[in-house]
Amino acid sequence: MKYIVILGDGMADYPICELGNKTPLEVASKDNMDYLASKGVCGMVKTVPDGMKAGSDVANLSAMGYDPLTCYTGRSPLEAVSIGIDMKDDDIALRCNLVTLSDEDSIYDRTMIDYSAGEISTEEARELIEAVNKELSREGIEFFSGISYRHCLIWNKGENNLSLTPPHDISDRKIKDYLPKNELIFELMDKSRAVLENHPVNKKRVENGLKPANSIWLWGEGTKPNVDNFKEKTGLNGAVISAVDLIKGIGMSADMEVIEVLGATGNIDTNFVGKGEAGLKTLLDGNDFVYIHVEAPDECGHRGETENKVKAIEYIDRDIVKFVKEGLEKSGEDFRMMILPDHPTPIALKTHTSDPVPFLIYDSRKDMGNDFKGYTENEAKKSSLIFDNGCNLMEYFLEKD
Repeated sequence: MKYIVILGDGMADYPICELGNKTPLEVASKDNMDYLASKGVCGMVKTVPDGMKAGSDVANLSAMGYDPLTCYTGRSPLEAVSIGIDMKDDDIALRCNLVTLSDEDSIYDRTMIDYSAGEISTEEARELIEAVNKELSREGIEFFSGISYRHCLIWNKGENNLSLTPPHDISDRKIKDYLPKNELIFELMDKSRAVLENHPVNKKRVENGLKPANSIWLWGEGTKPNVDNFKEKTGLNGAVISAVDLIKGIGMSADMEVIEVLGATGNIDTNFVGKGEAGLKTLLDGNDFVYIHVEAPDECGHRGETENKVKAIEYIDRDIVKFVKEGLEKSGEDFRMMILPDHPTPIALKTHTSDPVPFLIYDSRKDMGNDFKGYTENEAKKSSLIFDNGCNLMEYFLEKD
């Protein structure tokens, strides 16, 4: 028996005027998801516990069957694991975004132009983070480069519970009201501008009409991860496929295989086909479970890109859902497939919400005899299958409940 979770990050949404007051899931051409829904079961799941922020960290932990209320220690520690940082028990990790701020002299007057510095390349970003580390590191403070705009700061014996704001929550807003109150974190962010704005990498980006990565933004602090071994928890050999450090970090913390896919970017230009191929291959090669995470719908939601969000859903359907389903059918393997978002990322808000999300579960062994007309938010809301504690959905999916 094989188990597949295909998670479209931020895929759920609210009705959008330009789509005729329908959601991207309702207008996307996704025959495969809709077929699976008609033969399987749909429902709603609350992946973000009350009182917790609607982050992909919390929501993906829930979707993978882990209770964030007991195992979550912060977002950045999971990312730190994925880039090979061996955290000490008294370390605090913080996500370090390379961002584009407007160019006013005072930090209090600047606006968050782009939380990803125009999806800066990993190679360019590495040079910039190395420069930041050279100029701003000190005893107990060290910067580590990651992927694209996503990097890490390790603060030995640092402060936790800093109430820092994710930069993607404040796109196009003045940053004054969201600046950190901690003096050290504020100082590092403020001084980073002098290091970055005239760096050769940024000068070349500006010359080429690209957004400069002219500041760092620190957030997502936390301590060493506390995630149980996936095989000991479920009895299954599991693998994770994602372009995002956070999801890789969850997989590594759970001692799952983390599979790299060439050309996986975390955006609309990601290698959808490669993810589908890698997912099928790992199942046929002996893994029992694969978690295929696709970031693209979430990024499109943050950027307010309605058309691209619809396309991202269609690519997931065509290049991942269909490919894996047909490949397993051809192999003769029995399988269960679950499709869901981790949280909504509504186009209208450009940020996450904690609303429950729709899921579908399909079992190749049987027609589950339901009457769902497709996989959408509204169809799933008709179901009596509701999980108020998101981590319990995985037990149901794995038939352990």
